[in-house]
Formats: sequence, structure tokens, C-alpha cells
Amino acid sequence: MSVVGFDIGNETCVIGAAKQRGIDILLNDESNRETPSVVSFGEKQRFLGSAGAASAIMNPKSTISQVKRLIGLNYRQPDVQDELRLFPFETSEGPDGSILIHLRYLGETQTFTPVQILAMLLSHMKEITEKNLQTTVSDCVIGIPSYFSDLQRRAYLNAAEIAGLKPLRLMHDCTATALGFGIYKTDFSNSDPTYVVFVDIGHCDTQVTVASFEAAHMKIMSHAFDKRLGGRDFDEVLFNYFALKFRDEYHIDVYSNVRACIRLRAACEKLKKVLSANAEAPLNIECLMDEKDVKSFIKREEFEKLSSSLVDRIRLPCHKVLSDAGLTVDQIHSVELVGSGSRVPAIGKLLSSIFNKEPSRTLNASECVARGCALQCAMLSPIFRVREYEVQDSFPFSIGFSTEEGPVCTLSNGILFPRGQPIPSLKVLTLHRANIFHLEAYYADQNELPPGVSPKISSFMIGPFQVPHAGKAKVKVKVHLNIHGIVTVEYASLFGDEGDDTKGNSNSNLDNVDSDSCTGVSSDTVTNHAEDGIYAHPESSPMPAVDGTKKSRFSRRIEVPVHETVYGGMTKAQVQEAQDKELRLVQQDQIMERTKDKKNALEAYVYETRNKLLDSYRSFTTDSEREGISRNLQETEDWLYEDGDDESEQVYSGKMEDLKKLVDPIEGRYKDEEGRAQATRDLLKCIVDYRMAVKSIPSGEKDAVLNECFKAEQWLRDKTQQQDSLPKNTDPILWASDIKKKAEALDMTCKQILQPKNSPTRSENSKGSNQPNRTANM
Repeated sequence: MSVVGFDIGNETCVIGAAKQRGIDILLNDESNRETPSVVSFGEKQRFLGSAGAASAIMNPKSTISQVKRLIGLNYRQPDVQDELRLFPFETSEGPDGSILIHLRYLGETQTFTPVQILAMLLSHMKEITEKNLQTTVSDCVIGIPSYFSDLQRRAYLNAAEIAGLKPLRLMHDCTATALGFGIYKTDFSNSDPTYVVFVDIGHCDTQVTVASFEAAHMKIMSHAFDKRLGGRDFDEVLFNYFALKFRDEYHIDVYSNVRACIRLRAACEKLKKVLSANAEAPLNIECLMDEKDVKSFIKREEFEKLSSSLVDRIRLPCHKVLSDAGLTVDQIHSVELVGSGSRVPAIGKLLSSIFNKEPSRTLNASECVARGCALQCAMLSPIFRVREYEVQDSFPFSIGFSTEEGPVCTLSNGILFPRGQPIPSLKVLTLHRANIFHLEAYYADQNELPPGVSPKISSFMIGPFQVPHAGKAKVKVKVHLNIHGIVTVEYASLFGDEGDDTKGNSNSNLDNVDSDSCTGVSSDTVTNHAEDGIYAHPESSPMPAVDGTKKSRFSRRIEVPVHETVYGGMTKAQVQEAQDKELRLVQQDQIMERTKDKKNALEAYVYETRNKLLDSYRSFTTDSEREGISRNLQETEDWLYEDGDDESEQVYSGKMEDLKKLVDPIEGRYKDEEGRAQATRDLLKCIVDYRMAVKSIPSGEKDAVLNECFKAEQWLRDKTQQQDSLPKNTDPILWASDIKKKAEALDMTCKQILQPKNSPTRSENSKGSNQPNRTANM
């Protein structure tokens, strides 16, 4: 088994693996620590990761990148439409309002969902991991942004299931970063918490988190974010600047050419990294468009002026995260800056002015999330022992529940799971109903959500059930905000109540709710330990009555069926269909890889055999054989580069077999000469060994052994003389296998001659099976 953490970024993916000595970042096939988040479709094969990025310029309309920005979103959302305008591939709206991606594959137009594309990336990460660790991979922890909605979190779980993975947890990016930061530090105070702000500026978003650290304990105080501010927005500033400049200087419109846009954006990203360490940087692109080479440069000051509005937007999440956590700037111990887009110097200056301290860069900006996820996976997995360390995360949105009769709420407010609720958390609702009813889960405050996200989460149908008497029965519903940040109804139970109710229980840890304010609904809250995942159900023990005597709270409990409907989510049938489709795609990729291997092997065989014919095989072939083989090799080479460039695996295998029928006899002569020399040495050694061994034995056996050795030596001498008289380009009359057989026959004959005559027979052994065999012992 293995313990891994995946950071599926908008631009690149990173894999962390827990090993005995710590956390390692796994390398891909190109020995890089980061793998591009790209899926590209060729005519007959997919190209994932680095291979997909390499083919992006050649096949822009069949290459999908930045799929993280499309997961779990509605096609008609304004920000989604802004995203789709930047992508070269075709999209449309699905029947349920989701996003569909269209591209050419296997000679026809194929349709995929963002979840399926994400599953392809996860499957590729799984393949890289298994190749590195030489073992199967299933359990993992995957990093996600804190602003992900319930639907987006479910989409990640569906993608992982399609890819054959089992996520133990979907972990917020900054929480994973904080875990990697805090678990190795031993200088935290036991009395006062240490507050650290983590600012993660990724490729497409900005996340800010305040974490509280104590000895062996970490607690997330608050999350804040700007989901549309990242490193690519700074790249876009440079892109627009140079696109307008080239239009004026070179009279080319980069916006009108998809391939030119991709190349210019890639150059602007490199330019931004150069500006992070230099006062100015040049930009040179050969043959960008219309066969024109372009040259330009920009100063860092000019770049900072162009991006000043972007830098200033970082203030809002920084101030909000402090306000939600109830902290002041003076209480912050340090600021950690991470993320691929955090290298812009102006960002560091802004954070210094906000928090009155220089931001630290003690963590690896690109790998910290994957490392933290791998650590969390090791803590949740039974195969690793990790020192005791409690991780308590919080949920950034408020979640409410409602029924046909009104909202389900608590005494303090109208929200079941308020913002900042620790995850995982559990609440048990007590409702009085006579028949089937529905529970609706929704986000209670639209202002907390990213723009365009629907407040609807899911619907739960509780029932059917039968009430044994007239009126309403008491139904207990367990609502769970699980470790992934997904809200579910775990079960519902119908109770026939014959004992006391919860009102007289002074020792209960339940919060009884005023029924008048919540339409006859009460809510019992149990918040579990943040790490161990063990839930203490309040009904597991009898409840004391008002007079102090114990009475059973219920006489019997009947399970009530719960049917869940996720708004916009995938059904089990759709997930299974996507799994089957992914399996077919993987099989097609494997067929194409085998075909490539066969083609490459055939090409290598042609060149290798041609060289051997001129060198090592030359003396073992006749002129006619050499001419025939050379002609076939040339015909095969010409076919490979013309008609045979795109053939099936069977065709390449057939061509290889045809060539080997011609070459194998020559190769057999060449190899047999070497084998014949070795076999000759082995036979002569056997003869010498037996001649030496018979010096001290009686003359009868000695003469017999020497006679056999003489006959074998004479046979070898005669055969060798005949073989030496033949040219090398004819089949030998003395093969190495013949000499080996002669040596084996000589060895067997001599052993039979030297076998002791007084060895006990089988019948004697059977008669005295319990007596020691003296001859054998001797």
C-alpha cells in the first residue's frame, strides 16, 4: 500500500508520497517534479501531462487545460463564460446546465464533461505514482480550494472514483499548507496560541487562511479568497500589453490566431518570472504570426503599474480573514507566502504593509499543498504511525436546512451549520411527521459564496414510513457535514417513544430547541474530534428522568429510507458509464503505445541488422543472402516512412517476423560459433575431470571410464576437423547443442560406471526400513 497526496492545480499537478524518512515529491517520466494539468487528444490516442503540453500548440482545439476552473459550474454563469472565451476548445451547455467539451477523436466528435477530464488527470497521476512506488495506489488525500461548493467537492470525489482512487479526505489547500508548516515545529507555546497567516496565490485564485498553532494542535480560524485573482491574471496583463504593441509595431493581430495566443501567453509567463528577479526583461519570439519575428522588452516598474489594480485586490481577502477570525494585525506572529503566482515582488510589498511584517517563504511555494496532503493521508492511514497531531479545519460557508413546514434552525440563529463550523460535524434533528417529508440543504448566505454559485445543495426525501397510531411520530435525522466538507443525511429513524424525553436531562450534551421558533423541529448537536472520526451518538445510553430514575428513551427504532438528490450532481449510473468510457480510453491508449513500441522496434531492427551485415555477420552470409536481406531491409525502411507510418500493431509484428525469417539463419550461425567454442571447452573439462577422478579406483571401472573419455575426445576431434573445413557462411555440421548433448551423455555414462556395486536394493530397503542404511550413510 502507499500513502500519497495530490495537488491538482490549475496549471500543474504535484504528487507527494509519505515514506519512512518523510515526504517525497515524485518525479514524472521527464524527471520533473511538476506535471502540466493538460489533456490533449490526438487522432487515435490521448496525451496526458507533459506529453499533452507538448502537443498543445499542434492541436490547440483538442487540448484541454485549466479544467479546474470548470468543475461543478453552470454553463451560463457570467464568470464561466469569461473563462470559456479564453479556451481554444469548443464547449456547449448540457441538458442540466452543465458544461460539455467537444473535440475530435478516433475520427468523430467526442463529448466529455469537466469531471471526466479531471478523472483523466487523476488517472495519469495514479499511473505516475504506481510507477514510482512500484505498488498499487488507492487511498489518497486531494487538495481543493476552500471556496469549492458542495457540488464541486462531489465532482472531485466522482472524478477520483472514475480514476480508481479512494480519497480519504478532500483537504483545503491552505489547511494542507498549514499542516506541513506546523507539524515539524516544536517551539509552539502550550499556553498561548500562535497565529500564522497563509497567503496562497495560485495560478488562478488567491486564498488566505489564519491558523492557530499550539503544541500538537492546529486549528483553522477562518478562510477568505478571491477565486478570480491568480498568477495567470498577471500573465494576461503582459499578454494584452504586448498584443497591442505588436499590432502597432508589426501590424499583426495576435487575438485572431489561436496558436499565436498560446505562444505569446507562454512567453509572457516566462517573462513574469524573469521580472521577479530583474529590473527589466526582453521578449523574443520567432515566427509568432505571418512569418514575423517579434522583439520587445518591459521594465519591472512599468509592469507593476499595469498590474497595480490586481495587486490591490489582495487587500480584501487579507482584511476579511482577520475580521472573521476576530484577530488584529498585532496578534499575527508571521505571514507565509506560497503559490505559483506569489513571486511578483509587488505582492510581497503589499503584504508587508498590511501585516506590518515581511512575509516569509520558508515553505516550497509549489509543493507545500501536496506535502501537506501526503501528511494528512499518513495520519488517516493505518499503515503509518505519525506522532499525535490534531488538525481542526473549518467550513467557510453557512448551511441551512428546511422542510415543508419551514427552516430547521437552532436557538442562536437560523442556520444549522454556521460559517466557521469545524469539519467534520454532526447534528441530529428531531422532527414530528406523519408521512413522507423532504429536507432541503442550501447555502444560507449568498454573499459568502463566489459569484454565480447556486445556493441550492441537495434534497433528501425521508420515507416512506408508517405511523403506528394516529397523529405524528418522532423521526430522528442524522445530518453530517463530513470530512470532505459535503453535507449528507446519514440515516433517519422512526421512534416509538415510551420513556422520558430529553427535556429533563441535565447531563445531556444536546442543545434542545424552542419548538415555537422552528415549526416543531428540534436540533441536537454533536461535534466530533477533528481527527479521529469517532462520533458519540447521544442516544447510545439511557437518559435519566427528572426524578433521577433511569428510563429508556425509546422502546424500538425503525430505519427510514433516505433518498438523496444532488442538484447538478452525477448519478451512480452516470459515474459507472464514465468509468466504462475511461476504461475504453485507457485500453485504446495502451494499444497505441504497444503499436508505437512495435513500430520503433521494427525501425531499430532494420538499422541494427544493416550494420551487422556489414560487420559481424559479413563472414556468415553468402553474397546472395546479403543482397536479399539488404533489399528487404531497404523496402521495409521505405515502407515505414511512407505507407507504413500509421499501421496496426499486427502489421508491424508481421513485418518483423518476415525479416527475422531471413536473418535468423545467419544470426544462428554467428551465435553458434561462440556457443560451440564454449561447449567444446566444457566437454574437454568434463573429460579431464573424469580422467583425474579414476586414478585411485579399481582397474575395471578405471578402464571403462577412460575408454568413454577417449571415444568422446575422438568424436570431438573428428567433428571439429570436419567443421573447420567448411566456410562460415554455410550451416554447421557440428552445432553447440550437439557438443552439449555429448558432454551430458559422457557424464551420465561415467556416473553409472562409478556407482557402488554393493548399494542396497529396493527390496532390502523396504524390509529394513527402520534400520539405518550404513552404505548410504557411508
